[in-house]
Amino acid sequence: MDIAFCYESVLPKRGGCETYIASLVRRLAVDGHQIHLYASRWDASALPASVIFHQVDLPWSPRFMRPWSFGSACLKALKGQDHDVSVGFDKTWGLDVLYPQGGLFAATAEHNLLKYKNPTIRKVVKFLKTFDLSHQSFLMLERLQYLGMKKSIVIGISEMVRDHFQKYYQISANDLRLVRIAMDPNRFQETDRLKRRIEWRQQWNIDPSDCMALFVGMNYRLKGLEPLLHAMKLLPEKSPIKLMIVGNKHTGGFEKLADKLGVADKVRFVGFCDDMRNCYFASDFLVHPTFYDPCSNVVPEAMGCGLPVVTTRYNGASEFITQNKEGIVIDDPHDHEKLAYSMTQYVDSQTRIAAGQAARKTASLWTFEHHYKQMLAVFIEVAARKAHEREVQSSSSAST
Repeated sequence: MDIAFCYESVLPKRGGCETYIASLVRRLAVDGHQIHLYASRWDASALPASVIFHQVDLPWSPRFMRPWSFGSACLKALKGQDHDVSVGFDKTWGLDVLYPQGGLFAATAEHNLLKYKNPTIRKVVKFLKTFDLSHQSFLMLERLQYLGMKKSIVIGISEMVRDHFQKYYQISANDLRLVRIAMDPNRFQETDRLKRRIEWRQQWNIDPSDCMALFVGMNYRLKGLEPLLHAMKLLPEKSPIKLMIVGNKHTGGFEKLADKLGVADKVRFVGFCDDMRNCYFASDFLVHPTFYDPCSNVVPEAMGCGLPVVTTRYNGASEFITQNKEGIVIDDPHDHEKLAYSMTQYVDSQTRIAAGQAARKTASLWTFEHHYKQMLAVFIEVAARKAHEREVQSSSSAST
């Protein structure tokens, strides 16, 4: 097949969607598919030599207008091309397949309000957003993506996200596909797990007898760090649980909050970690009390490393978890008591080991190869549909 990918920047070292696109392109190239990349920036050395690059130049514009500029420029560049399938990943429209790995902006905006426990504050923040140009611009663009003239096949990254497409934009089930994220089982080789565990626990001043809970995120507020710190305060006085916080080096007022709550001695702010094996191997379980995650990568990664998971129903990755088997899913991040209780379940080593083994087994069932085959099936389906439509159109033209 001849497949066109559209994404503004494909620099795989930056992680996230850019790393994913590079992995998918490499796998498609192995099967002999011709890949075209429409982008403004890319790292050719990280992509197969067979990829055909199409430079998409963008004029200067305010940051919130860049998606409009790139989406328009992509459509212009694609005009007259005869690709079997065109694929967009974020804030593009008019393409054959849309795979928004960040979920829906409308859902993100609504869930962002849940960070505020006070309903009055939520209402005030929601009202103020009506004057936010970036916010309104992204909502308009999203309506164009999913309610525009071109009907795309939309891929949801989780059942939660798939349901959001139906809730916010009434997209037909016929136009929705579910393809979950996947974990590369070779990414976290465990040959030196014990060595790393000892070394990094010493570096972070974590006692061998401590039961280490791992929290990972860049947007600490959205990922639920505030209620997590409150939950730490509710743990029994002699609880061996410590909390390691990884991600954003800018801790804002969270270190002050930990001190105010009297849990600063139980918390380690590690900042950015360039090799997550050190964090996973040094930890005993993952706690991710997020207010919104379409399908958090950190959950299957932690599970693949044999860690039980405590998360919320607002995380699409909670769908990997059978309650009290691979982990625990709570309803509300603001339920500090429930969050604290869930964490204490993994102090017992036998419970923790059993849950970790179940987590590893579940994660092993969903590999990148499995994911790739489902994505390829969608591409084949779309290409066949387009070919059929061309045949019908050609026959109709010939008959007239």
